[in-house]
Amino acid sequence: MLKIQAAGEATVKVTFALPSDAVDGSVSVLGDFNGWDPTAHPLKKRSNGTRSVSVELPTGEYRFKYCTADGEWFCDPQVADTVYNEFNTPDSLLRV
Repeated sequence: MLKIQAAGEATVKVTFALPSDAVDGSVSVLGDFNGWDPTAHPLKKRSNGTRSVSVELPTGEYRFKYCTADGEWFCDPQVADTVYNEFNTPDSLLRV
């Protein structure tokens, strides 16, 4: 699930969140906003039963996925918009 809040004149704060029991082990969000770097934005366990991370982004359109420590990639289950990448696999699409 995504939470989007205005952060500045042309930026937004996007919180990427998953239920804590959605995957075993650690999970990160990767996208064209962080060079698809699995170490850039790991989700942290929260007391509300989720794992999340917040990222401040300029307004625009972004592709992203989640990646587990096992190397499993998956789209956000709550995001309906997907686009296919050059590997012919879907990416979640974020428009902010």
